[in-house]
Amino acid sequence: MTTLQTTDGTGTGGESQSPAATPTVSAKTWLAVSGATLGAFMAVLNIQIVNASLANIQGGIGAGIDDGGWISTSYLIAEIVVIPLSGWLARVFSVRLYLLTNAFLFLVFSAACALAQNLPQMIALRAVQGFTGGVLIPMAFTLIITLLPKARQPIGLAMFAISATFAPAIGPTIGGYLTENLGWEYVFYVNIVPGSIMITMLYVSLEAEPMKLSLLREGDWAGIATMAIGLAALQTVLEEGNKDDWFGSPFIVRLSVIAAVALTLFLAIELTVTKPLLNLRILFRRNFGFGVLANFLLGVSLYGSVYVLPVYLSRIQGYNSEQIGMVLAWTGLPQLVLIPLVPRLMQRLDPRLVIGVGFVLFGGSNFFNIYMTNDYAADQLFWPNVIRALGQALVFAPLSAVATAGIEAENAGSASALFNMMRNLGGAIGIAALQTLLTKREQYHSNVLSQQVTMFEQATRTRLDRLTQYFMSHGVIDRVDAIHHAYVAIGKIIQKQAFILGFSDTFYLLGVSQIVALLAALMLTKPGHLEAGGGH
Repeated sequence: MTTLQTTDGTGTGGESQSPAATPTVSAKTWLAVSGATLGAFMAVLNIQIVNASLANIQGGIGAGIDDGGWISTSYLIAEIVVIPLSGWLARVFSVRLYLLTNAFLFLVFSAACALAQNLPQMIALRAVQGFTGGVLIPMAFTLIITLLPKARQPIGLAMFAISATFAPAIGPTIGGYLTENLGWEYVFYVNIVPGSIMITMLYVSLEAEPMKLSLLREGDWAGIATMAIGLAALQTVLEEGNKDDWFGSPFIVRLSVIAAVALTLFLAIELTVTKPLLNLRILFRRNFGFGVLANFLLGVSLYGSVYVLPVYLSRIQGYNSEQIGMVLAWTGLPQLVLIPLVPRLMQRLDPRLVIGVGFVLFGGSNFFNIYMTNDYAADQLFWPNVIRALGQALVFAPLSAVATAGIEAENAGSASALFNMMRNLGGAIGIAALQTLLTKREQYHSNVLSQQVTMFEQATRTRLDRLTQYFMSHGVIDRVDAIHHAYVAIGKIIQKQAFILGFSDTFYLLGVSQIVALLAALMLTKPGHLEAGGGH
């Protein structure tokens, strides 16, 4: 196994290093990194691929619309809880055993989800799938920043970017195609072939190490308990809050109190115990702290836009899941072209410049969508989606490289957990905020539009007469019934327009989040090993 890299890379050593002195990386190490990043890709993909097919899955297992949301929520809760635990559990059971076991169980429970007969079964299976799949995300990141020398980490992080930014974008495309052509069960079966390849790659590349079960006695059990309770309660609040009218629901209020108390205790424990589950003190390092903040805001817009676009296309344009997938494909496919080029850009340009351009493009792509109309569909979304794809591809690898520069091997697990958990948490908070904003702004715009549509306006009376004549010429015999149908039709037109304006407002919020992310990125300093030039 490649020797762990502990050089902090913040001095001048990276600048004076000659090309001949660049550490070589064995094929076995690249195989381990590739297998781990494939696993991370699958774990992230399973969030969006299922969301794209949720209505079909609900129908297949007889779940109601409200309760069916727990098919996604259970996976997300388990995933966000296990991410901070993975670094410690990998030390206890060894990286090889821990990663292979969870990869195998992820495939088993993926296939089991396709066989679920009812909602309770599906929720339980999705929770276990999320708990095993969640391991794959931080472990891939950890292997990249521990197995690869600093000069080669941008390549590994570019590979990881495919899971972090490409997978959420392409998930609805794959999910929509499979659901419409083969059936919803195949959104789970699709994991089996690439998962088997992943397990084979990890099996032959990761070296066996002894377990350290003695670490269980030294475990930060108070931190683990408060973290798990706090994150699970917070994730549930974010997923269910808008549907339950937030603090108008006693259930949401109780969970919010539990989350606040548990997470406050977790922070206090981690900053005081001798051997914490996560070393939160690395957040006070300038690059890592601002990098995590920028990554959190990246998650807000990354997962938020993947949530907003399908809802808009389904509700306003009447697209099915496959059509939605084809529109969102253009937020993913350009990334496959650009991501492999990002490490070379990082050699030739200041990585902070690459990050800044990425956030500008990502934010700008959202601002392009703030003046939506009734005719705003696939053609109008094409260029904003392509620009968004370019922005995402430019941001992640250099942001990860700059943020984790100087992270020692012993802190790699904490850094990986915090970096990946905060991006996922940003996504959860972003989606919850967008759901609430869409609801409130639709109500606001509906009230404004309704006040403008009155019988005192000639245009309103003319439109009402035309609709009345239309319904009478299409089978409605009684004029009173035809007038009633006309009023209903006008009400639906107003509501649809109000929703379109509400969706425009959500994109404005997403754009603002990326401006704030850009400001955080401007606070980063350039580490020595990422100096521009072709030396590496």
